[in-house]
Amino acid sequence: MSASRLPGKPLIKINGLSIISHVFKKAQDANIGEVIVATEDQEIADDVKQNGGQVVLTKNHHKTGTDRIYEALQKIKNSNIDLIMNLQGDEPLINIDDIRSLNNQMIKNKSGLGTLASIILDKKLHEDQNVVKVLTNKILENNNFPEAINFMRKTDNKANNIYHHLGIYCYKKEILQEFVSNVQSNNEIKNKLEQLRALDNNIKINVALAKHSSIGVDTKEDLMTIKKIMERKS
Repeated sequence: MSASRLPGKPLIKINGLSIISHVFKKAQDANIGEVIVATEDQEIADDVKQNGGQVVLTKNHHKTGTDRIYEALQKIKNSNIDLIMNLQGDEPLINIDDIRSLNNQMIKNKSGLGTLASIILDKKLHEDQNVVKVLTNKILENNNFPEAINFMRKTDNKANNIYHHLGIYCYKKEILQEFVSNVQSNNEIKNKLEQLRALDNNIKINVALAKHSSIGVDTKEDLMTIKKIMERKS
């Protein structure tokens, strides 16, 4: 609720439904496992419950979403969980087929940590610091799962294997535990990118190709763009 660029954004409504509820319903539609919203805010919890979702209330001191979902995982106390999918609560355009694809790649490749990225069609995005980019060690294709070399907010568009990073992660339970046991790295703090903590501690991140690009709601401009897209689809 305290997002600096767009305060209260999880509860902003598009087509009569809050952004956070759009996201958890996408997760449910993917149908790959139990869906739980982890939040520190009672207002978000109330909204999610009113829309038929499950919630775990967490403490309010977490530096990143990954640290928050680890607390939620501990509170759930389910020993049968092998993989944890972390969807960012401000990505209502995330595609359910891409969610399933990441899940399948994690299982097929027995990866510890994976994420999604899409091809950058608009070259202006290379300069947009609100759009996170990922550099991979191989060209992304439909059926491969290459490693991420680096994540950045701004690029010069010289490499062929730079992609738009989407706000989704999938962890093996033990890798999630290892991730949160490390303190925030200087690189992570400087760039405000939690995934850099993994790379800085030699935790490998694999990247699957998303067929659909997704926009996170970070600014008023993002909100207007997403509203137009979702209203047109409805």
